[in-house]
Amino acid sequence: MAGSGSRPRLVLIGWGAIATRVAALLAERRAPVDLVGVAVRDAATARKGLPEGARLIDDPAALAGLSPSLVVEAAGRESVAPWARATLALGLPFAVSSTSALADDRLLAELIGAARTDGGALLIPPGALGGVDALAAAGRLGLDSVVHEIVKPPRAWRGTPAETLCDLDALTGPTTFFEGSAREAADAFPQNANVALITALAGIGPDRTRLRLVADPAAALNGHHILAEGDFGRLDMRLENRPLATNPKSSELTALNLVRLIENTAAPLRL
Repeated sequence: MAGSGSRPRLVLIGWGAIATRVAALLAERRAPVDLVGVAVRDAATARKGLPEGARLIDDPAALAGLSPSLVVEAAGRESVAPWARATLALGLPFAVSSTSALADDRLLAELIGAARTDGGALLIPPGALGGVDALAAAGRLGLDSVVHEIVKPPRAWRGTPAETLCDLDALTGPTTFFEGSAREAADAFPQNANVALITALAGIGPDRTRLRLVADPAAALNGHHILAEGDFGRLDMRLENRPLATNPKSSELTALNLVRLIENTAAPLRL
């Protein structure tokens, strides 16, 4: 474990755009972390760019044989439940990238219970956001409202229900095609609105947190605007993130926040 002076042993769940970017950044930065395993749907199929020493697995039961100290999910909503259960049963920390899965209250309660019983931890990285610490701190005193607006170029919304809610090819200006709760946004747009659950868990929950989704043909970056009010005062935060080169639905900051979390497991100074 990191605290004993040994290098943390990392397992990544998934080998898509986010996971490969995380692995590349860790290698570029010479992070003192060993990527010992990568979980995929079919371990018999070779994967390009897999670091030397990283073993492919496709069964959550195989986690124990890798002796990881941290498991990080970046594979999609369906992967969260089986891999989180296996990780938490080993008493290990499990970081969730596809936080839209936690819109399911029963699953969230189950995983929290497993972490409490077996000594693991369910970790929620900030994803494409910053300032989540301020929002979570403000929630300790009480929040009256939280509104989160997500603005992305039309191409980032392709392959989602946005295609039936507006004509993405004909937009001439910013178009709001969804307004509702964070839970509704996470369920309908699991790839684009994972951050909805991050905001909700940090603040006033998935049903009271309001989401607004916007397609803007003039947008080059993925934008987030969070406005929260409560006894603490007022938080007004804007971020504009560069999309991942290999997946416009995700932001570069999502991968960077996972790298920060992973590096912090081995760092004497943790920020």
